[in-house]
Amino acid sequence: MPATERIPQVGVSEPTGSEARDAARVREILTRGELTARGRVTRASNAVLLCDAVLDGDSLACVHKPVAGERPLWDFPDGNLARREVAAFAVCEAMGWDFVPPTVLREGPWGEAMTQLWIETAEDGGGLLALQDGEEPEEGWKAIGLAEVEEGRTALLVHRDDPRLRLLSVLDAVINNADRKGGHLLPTPQGGLHAIDHGVSFHTDDKLRTLLWGWAGDPLPEEAVEALARVAHALDGPLAATLAPLLTEAEITALRARVTALRESGVHPEPGEEWPAIPWPPV
Repeated sequence: MPATERIPQVGVSEPTGSEARDAARVREILTRGELTARGRVTRASNAVLLCDAVLDGDSLACVHKPVAGERPLWDFPDGNLARREVAAFAVCEAMGWDFVPPTVLREGPWGEAMTQLWIETAEDGGGLLALQDGEEPEEGWKAIGLAEVEEGRTALLVHRDDPRLRLLSVLDAVINNADRKGGHLLPTPQGGLHAIDHGVSFHTDDKLRTLLWGWAGDPLPEEAVEALARVAHALDGPLAATLAPLLTEAEITALRARVTALRESGVHPEPGEEWPAIPWPPV
């Protein structure tokens, strides 16, 4: 076995030429376009439909998640997962980043739903996660933890020491993402990175669960510091109005507190002791 084994990622594909459309037009199509279902993601825990959204001759492939298809969660009793996904997009945008694909809340054939642009992913998964021999990560990688790969044998699960992942880990800390798995990372053929599945975010309790602990306790990069300043300012303005119908008042208050705490500490958060730090399954 080689020292490093790549873990395959599962992604989706975006229609050719969609990246040329401006953001406003993409959101308009996602919000107002006529939806036609062309498949379903059967491995998802909630109902996830693959659709085409068509408006005035323009078509976009999208992911459509009806609220009616969500499984109730004991620890997320307020609101619904679809609205949290839209909130995650709004916060990411306010930070000045585009990790979360354009995401809207709309009425569809199956009632209220989250609709998100469908992203084309790199065929090799981007090489962001791997299994390595030994107890210490190789250069350019950060350790996540030991994983059992076969009976009687373990390997070190690692993620890339990648500046994109580092910034994404800050976004996850801001939104209190309880489920950052490897399969939620979507590297693009053009070298970009998107992240999906933010329905279990914004809880008022600390529930941060992620694979991206490689920078825990390290000083935040300047780009993250600037992004935190932007979102703090936005929470005193238009972002608060955007989030009001999506999250509870308590969740928005907790969001403000997390942003303030990150700015004051100036470091990446570290795993807590009251909540599992890594989601299961991790990939």
